[in-house]
This record gives sequence, C-alpha cells and structure tokens, in this order.
Amino acid sequence: MLTLFGKKKLTEEKVANIFVNATQALIDKGFEDMTGLINDSHEFVKRPSINPDDVGPFTLIVIAGNLQRIPEYFEAGQDKRIAEHILNKFAEIYEIDKMELAQMVADTRKLMMRKNHPSKNIPTAMAKALFCKYGLNDKQESYFKELRAPNPIFIQRLREAMDNFLWDWDGFRQRYKVAG
Repeated sequence: MLTLFGKKKLTEEKVANIFVNATQALIDKGFEDMTGLINDSHEFVKRPSINPDDVGPFTLIVIAGNLQRIPEYFEAGQDKRIAEHILNKFAEIYEIDKMELAQMVADTRKLMMRKNHPSKNIPTAMAKALFCKYGLNDKQESYFKELRAPNPIFIQRLREAMDNFLWDWDGFRQRYKVAG
C-alpha cells in the first residue's frame, strides 16, 4: 500500500525481517573481508590469523551496534518493538533462546561503551570491541600493547570498515513508512 508521498507502508515485523535478512547476508559476505583486513594489517608484529569461521563475536558486535542506533530513528515504544522483533528473528536463525541472545547483545553493547568511553561514536565502539574480542592487543607492537590501546592507524581503518555494517536507516525511512 502506498501513502500520499509514495512511501510503502511496512509493519514493524516486516521491517525487522528485512533488516535481519539483509544484515545476515552482509555478515556472511563481509566477515571474510574483515578477517583479511585484520590478518593482513602491517600494524601487527604477530599475524592475528583470525579464522574466517570464527564469526560469532563479529556477529554480536554488528547486531549490538545496529540495535544501538534504532532509537535515533524511531519513536519511543516503536524502537523497542522493532528491536524485539529483530532479536526474535536472529534467535530463530541461530537456534538460541531469545533471552540468551538478548543478554549476549547487552553484554556486547556494554563492552562497546566501556571500550569507547566517553565517545558515543558507534562505528568506533564496534571497532574497539572487535579489537578486544579477537585478542588483537597481544599481536601489536610493544608500545601500544603496553598502553593496552589499539594502534590509531589500524583502529581508524577498522572503524571505516565497520561503518559498512551499519544499517542505513535514513535511506530506509526515505523509501518506507513504518506502521505500528
């Protein structure tokens, strides 16, 4: 059904379905590129050797980062309902209890906030969480290793890559109207 402005109306559940399917496809296609970016980075003195099958932490970071942004684009209440639908659909895909997945995502969001405090930049938080989850501190030169901080050149490149895994809600909302 089209509105006066030509936007197609979608239910919250349909929005979640579109989001989950597209995000999962992006994770499936993009993680190998991410492992290549990390494993081939010259900033490390020891090669990280992240296994392309070890996608779990990356997936949680992508889900957490995207869920963190939903309140910026939807009204209070609607944002929570959409997030619930998203968690339900991801729980079905991964054959995991929804509450267990919700807790894992919440823990990942807390890690992102802690590693990026006081900044609230989500792609940077995602990059720093990825750095932490894959134990990359042990692979870098002693100066940054002792600081327990990622090399700024590497983290900027990783942040730019993580930006590609954030859903374009602005573009989505230009095309679709979400009905409650």
